[in-house]
Amino acid sequence: MKSRNNLITPFDKLLLLGSGCGMVLLCAVLGVFFYLWQNPPRAAGDPSAPTQALVFATQAPAVTAPGFDIPTPTLPVLAAEIPGPTLVPSPFPAFFDNSPPMGKIAYTCFIKQIDQICLMNADGSGQTQLTFLDATAFYASLAPDGRTIYFSSRHSGSFEIYSIGVDGRDLERLTNGIGALYAPELSPDGRLIVFTNGSRGIWVMNANGKSPRAITTGNDIDPTWSPDGSMIAFASSRAGARQLFVMDADGANIRQVTNLPEMGGRSTWSPDGSKLAFYAGPTGNRNIYVINIDGSGLVQLTDGGDNLGPSWSPDGNWIAFTSFRDGNNEIYIMRPDGTNLVRLTSNAISDWQPRWGR
Repeated sequence: MKSRNNLITPFDKLLLLGSGCGMVLLCAVLGVFFYLWQNPPRAAGDPSAPTQALVFATQAPAVTAPGFDIPTPTLPVLAAEIPGPTLVPSPFPAFFDNSPPMGKIAYTCFIKQIDQICLMNADGSGQTQLTFLDATAFYASLAPDGRTIYFSSRHSGSFEIYSIGVDGRDLERLTNGIGALYAPELSPDGRLIVFTNGSRGIWVMNANGKSPRAITTGNDIDPTWSPDGSMIAFASSRAGARQLFVMDADGANIRQVTNLPEMGGRSTWSPDGSKLAFYAGPTGNRNIYVINIDGSGLVQLTDGGDNLGPSWSPDGNWIAFTSFRDGNNEIYIMRPDGTNLVRLTSNAISDWQPRWGR
């Protein structure tokens, strides 16, 4: 028989199990104590306490202009935001309270040695690059509903007319091989696009690019619709030196508006259709003017700085334009009487050709 001392009874097993569990529990308690000693808890609201949101912020830095690099520009891409503007000192905030600039401004931005289409809010915020093409894209204009931008680009080899959504999606080429096409603009009723066809005059086509046809011939450029769509303003050298003209929407009843030396091209209608803003003067000293469409009431709005390409705001309270007054092409806005000048862009790149929309 085996000695009783060599037998392990059930009671002995229970004692051994209890001792083992106690040791495990003691180790766990000691481990927690050691962790808390090395990592004391932080009070609520402690700014040094790491959070998941802060981790995400450090892992996803904001995209800036030097980082733009989309290898397949013909595919839909998300727009990338450009660094925000710096406003020049002015009483601008006070005027925000009365009639702040509303809507969007499409414009040309020079990115990586290529002109692209950009968009910003009318107060200069939200500057965003919309196109990432491998060739010039410029002459942007916003559709009356503010959802689509029309522009000219030689992405396909020759200058064609394209459209793109204000979110940077749905890039589409509307024309194919009918000439060198510039300055497209959708009519107020959304039916027709007017544009320049090289030295072949002003043309129109359906909004989908179908049925392109000429409504003028010769060296006519930079057409723009009147607010009610009944007339088109354009610049032309048909009478000798380049001047500003208006005509009916079908190309009839052409009449000269200006008689000034060294006229520019692009003009813009006041929202009530009674005036045109335009630019004129020698290179390096161009200025913005306003005139009644019957040729009366000429007023100079700027004085120095080399200014061009005006665009009236839809509410009539502001005019956007390009100026070289600070040593680089930037976009400014001012009141229609030339007061309250404010710079909207402040980039190392050149920003120009603003076109205001809703």
